[in-house]
Parts: sequence; structure tokens; C-alpha cells
Amino acid sequence: MAVASSTSSWDRNSKQWTIDNWQLMQYRYERRVYWILFTLFAVSITAGAQKFALIDMEYILENIPAYERANEQLEQSSRQWQSEVEKISEEAKTLYKNYQSQIASLSETQRGKKEEEIVAKEKSAAELRRKYFGPEGELYKKRESLMQPIQDEIYNAVKEIATQNGYAAVVDRASASSIIFASPSIDVSNEVLAKLGYSNYFIHLFQNIDCIQD
Repeated sequence: MAVASSTSSWDRNSKQWTIDNWQLMQYRYERRVYWILFTLFAVSITAGAQKFALIDMEYILENIPAYERANEQLEQSSRQWQSEVEKISEEAKTLYKNYQSQIASLSETQRGKKEEEIVAKEKSAAELRRKYFGPEGELYKKRESLMQPIQDEIYNAVKEIATQNGYAAVVDRASASSIIFASPSIDVSNEVLAKLGYSNYFIHLFQNIDCIQD
């Protein structure tokens, strides 16, 4: 029966699929932030040696409390939705186990009906997983709604700093793999945080609070 193999493999792959998908979505988002900043500010640097600066996007995001709160909300929603998917998956497994234990005493008509119930339950779980964790699913939409405002604020802060200081390009360290060495003096990450309202004082304050809580 076709439902046998899909039910047995489903339990093994369901949780890992969600974890991998979450990590992939987070990686894609972070890379997109990096490349948006790089593309918008990286212009052709001529022999005249135009001014440029670096930022550390990972450092910036780590010091924005709203980013941490957004990640916590996303993780909470992910756990809740995964629990819903697993519940239906368990129901499908139970239906299949019951079917296996009763199959000898079932008529052909009864077997067909139970097989349809199992397939329908599996389909329901797959659809729910796709609804929550698919490429355009609820997790993706929630990440966009939470992260887009933060991304826009960072972009505007970087743009303002670049304009004020005459930088021809502002490059994220993670995207600038060809840079072997760069002076700390051209790293404007703290300036970006200051533009967003997070001075060094508050950055260290938040870090100390986290240490105390740990």
C-alpha cells in the first residue's frame, strides 16, 4: 500500500525538514540584507581612490533589541506551527497502525475506506506544513513583516552616513570576501547604531543586562 512508505518516512523527516527550512530562510534573509546594502552603495571605485567604509551587519543586528525580539517571536511561532503539523502527523500514524492491526478482518471496501482516510490525513499534514513553512508560507510572511522595518531603518542610516561623509561605497564585511585587511577606523558600524538611537553606552548596557540574566 502506498501509504505505508510515506507514513514511515514522514516521522523521520518532518522535524528535520522544518529546522533546515528555518535555517535556510534565515540565511537567505541575512544574505539578502548584505547584498541589498552592497548593491545600492557599491559603485565603481576609480583610480582616484574614492572614500569608502565598512559595516559589520551581524554586529549591528546583534545590538538592535528589536531584532532579537523579532527572532524570539519567529521562533515561538515556528514551534507552535511545528507542533500543529506534528499533531496531524501523529494522527496519520495512528490511523495507519490501526489499519495494520485490523487489515485481516476488513473487507475490501473497508480497507479502501481506511486507506483513503490515511491518505487524506497525510495530505492535510503536508498542506499545513506548506502553509506554515513553505517558500511563501506564514513563517516567511511573518519574517518579512518583522524584519523589513528593521532592514529599512538600517539602510536609511547607512545611506545618511554615506551621504554626509561622501562615501562612494559602504560594504558589509561578510560580503567583502576579497578584503584581506581593513583599518578599524573605516568601520562605521557604531555610527549606524548611533543613528538608530543605540550609542555605545546603551550597547554595553544591553550586553551587561544579558550577562546578568544569564
